[in-house]
Amino acid sequence: MAVVSFLKMVGLKLRAFALALGGPGLFLIAVADSSFVTIPEANDILIVVLSLGQSWSTMFYYVMMTTLGSVLGCYLLFSVGCKGGEIMLRKKFSQTKIDFARRMFAKSDILMVVIPCLLPPPMPFKIFVLSSGVFGLKPARFIVAVFLGRTIRYSMWGVLAVIYGESIRYFLEYHIYKIGVVILGVFLLVAAFIIGMRLRSNAQTRRRSVAPKNTGEVLKN
Repeated sequence: MAVVSFLKMVGLKLRAFALALGGPGLFLIAVADSSFVTIPEANDILIVVLSLGQSWSTMFYYVMMTTLGSVLGCYLLFSVGCKGGEIMLRKKFSQTKIDFARRMFAKSDILMVVIPCLLPPPMPFKIFVLSSGVFGLKPARFIVAVFLGRTIRYSMWGVLAVIYGESIRYFLEYHIYKIGVVILGVFLLVAAFIIGMRLRSNAQTRRRSVAPKNTGEVLKN
């Protein structure tokens, strides 16, 4: 309980800090949250709070400052992955899971970064950032993926704040985790379906490739 209270207090102080500084505060909070410090939902809520009653251009400024801060923070963690992050992965995951993740990154590396950038908590995010460095994603592609995903996510909250005002702030502060659970569940179901279809397709391809060989052997006999 003491730890939870302390984290809440830190979160409130950081929010007050960001609100006082405006755009630069958002940038610094985003750098911290996307690298080695976790501040749940801070960026989303701060964009909404600062965008309330503002013009579209001001909202876009806040979105860009937060996005650029997130890109920088993610790149710091990405660099750790490039320089030895596999050791960290092996401490938390089996080699089978690491190999599976490596294959997924090889097939669609951009999506493996963009999708976690888009989804709110409890979707794990930093593990994908770290894995990007471990599995050799090119820095330019990584930066583009994070920038794209974060811009879409933060722009959505900024637009809603300008249009709906205080109601979206209340909604975000009290219901974002529930929405995140639902979205994550849907994402996992879709991912499982796609993986299942690919496995089935690969199995059918292997059977077709084996069938002619078996037929030829029967004819020879």
